[in-house]
Amino acid sequence: MKTLALALALLAASLVLTRAASATEAPANFAVHEIPKPVPEISFQDGDGQFRTLADFAGKVVLLNIWATWCVPCRNEMPTLDRLQAELGGPDFEMVALSIDRTGPEAVKKFFGEIGIEHLALHIDTSSKAMFALGVVGLPTTLLIDREGKEIGRLIGPAEWDSPEMAAFIRDHITSD
Repeated sequence: MKTLALALALLAASLVLTRAASATEAPANFAVHEIPKPVPEISFQDGDGQFRTLADFAGKVVLLNIWATWCVPCRNEMPTLDRLQAELGGPDFEMVALSIDRTGPEAVKKFFGEIGIEHLALHIDTSSKAMFALGVVGLPTTLLIDREGKEIGRLIGPAEWDSPEMAAFIRDHITSD
């Protein structure tokens, strides 16, 4: 009887450890909330001048990056976001790079062309209202949003979004969400 109980206890412990080991930990500086938080309603324009909201991406996991062409760290991380969208983008995931450039979409289009951005759609909020509604305190700031439109967590500052560690972390949220 004791042997059976010990075997069951070891099996249960093994399952718990296996489950914990399979979940990818958050990369450095990525603050994950204990419980996903509601995201304020924000609006912005796409590259065609059409107004959009995060609700347009309902059902997808969204990585929302708030950035500007004049922000040097933002400029440096943009190619990694483009590669992440190329790798993970589709019916379950969308990388939404939201520029707060006040000069308008032409500055963003020019910048995208200069550095060879091919997979990111143009999104812009020239009013910066989205930045304030989301409580963004510095650029770049990136929010990971679940399929229900709730914030899983955020990272303030630049990151290598296409690194194996980061891609695995985001992929885990796509498959588990």
